Amino acid sequence: MTAVPPVLSVRDLSVRFRMRTGRHVAAVTGARFDLAPGECLALVGESGCGKSVLASALLGLLPANAETAGSALLGGTDLLRASERELSRTIRGRRVGLVPQSPSAHLTPVRTVRSQLEETVRELTDTAKPGLRAAAEAAAERAAFPLDHLDRHPHQLSGGLAQRAATALALVGDAPLLLADEPTTGLDRALVDRTVDELRRHVDQGRALLMITHDLAAAERIADRVAVMYAGRIVELADAARFFGAPGPRHPYARGLLDALPDRAFTPIPGMPPELGDLPSGCAFAPRCHRATADCATVPALDDGVACHHARETADA
Repeated sequence: MTAVPPVLSVRDLSVRFRMRTGRHVAAVTGARFDLAPGECLALVGESGCGKSVLASALLGLLPANAETAGSALLGGTDLLRASERELSRTIRGRRVGLVPQSPSAHLTPVRTVRSQLEETVRELTDTAKPGLRAAAEAAAERAAFPLDHLDRHPHQLSGGLAQRAATALALVGDAPLLLADEPTTGLDRALVDRTVDELRRHVDQGRALLMITHDLAAAERIADRVAVMYAGRIVELADAARFFGAPGPRHPYARGLLDALPDRAFTPIPGMPPELGDLPSGCAFAPRCHRATADCATVPALDDGVACHHARETADA
């Protein structure tokens, strides 16, 4: 049987920010993963670990002081080397959809949600003008956006409604790859479940989804695999059923994320994440890890899906 090629193949993706002082801050280091058709990969980790920077790199939305390395192949296109012209005309919206982390900033403030949806439908599909209204309303319903709010402007929406409007816009083109950066922010639990179920239907139709989230319950509901990020590095990449079930995570940090949940041990991870501009030598998690030893003075490689010198001990525990 011929193997199905991945929708997205990321290899050694790194992002550094050049500061005015001349030093560099490593926001993402050596990210490596594939994303297959019909698969959702949930990228999880504490704030500031580099998740959103990684997504921005894939879409060419980094600030001017960013420097990237590695590759991110979407079909025959390396997203890290594509020109702004190619990204804006053939990638964003058409081949890669985006649910942004800050939907209010993503929506055009002087236009209604309906007009923005209709324009997006017209640009990304073959819908004729008479059918735009119905197509826009269908897109809104997919994202649980209330139809009686379609003629409102973004400033008239709550944070949750703005999030649903941005999700509706992202789903319009049925892009083969969808990047969802905190798509459940501001939603109550029922709407979280409805949103991730709609994203799951999008995936089950043969598309790929990279979902960045703090919501581990949402990740458990939707993901096929989980990538755990800490201090700019992916420290565990695991099957979701094994990660959330038995035997569970193998990296102490990933184990700590689950143990901090209210329906589990409800035990916070001690300490604070390091500043990306002042990372400790060796394993960045070692100062917070109860398993740290002298071995942790060296940075562990992502070997067999986990970057930890004590992965076996954590799994056994």
